[in-house]
Amino acid sequence: MGVLSRLARGLVRGADRMSEFTSKRGSKTHHKGRGARPTGLRLSSGKFLPVRAMVPELVVPPLQGFKLKPYVSYRCGRGTEPPLTAQSLFDEVVAPQIKSDFEEGKFSKGDLEKYGFEPSQDGKLFKLYPKNYVR
Repeated sequence: MGVLSRLARGLVRGADRMSEFTSKRGSKTHHKGRGARPTGLRLSSGKFLPVRAMVPELVVPPLQGFKLKPYVSYRCGRGTEPPLTAQSLFDEVVAPQIKSDFEEGKFSKGDLEKYGFEPSQDGKLFKLYPKNYVR
């Protein structure tokens, strides 16, 4: 395309709206930033009022005597434990309780709430079945 055809196309179509809007494409006063949250309020006079409650606070536990390093190398091997599933969690946590109660004669089918069973999903934020069951 020639210079004139590109100029005519630019006048007809306008600026390229699909390219990324960076700080270089704005005016001299436009600073896009990198997604950081503001730590105060911009007043109508144009001044910035810092608010202490909006400043993020990092809570780090004391690490004296901590032997692990904060970095895991990508060259380390894969873990040896199998992935956690509902069946393995049931076998490790609930099944021993049911077995011991059954052997002691305390097991009752009507009292399954003691082991974490929930007969209805009423009042739950995410209902498990059948409302959001994948079909």
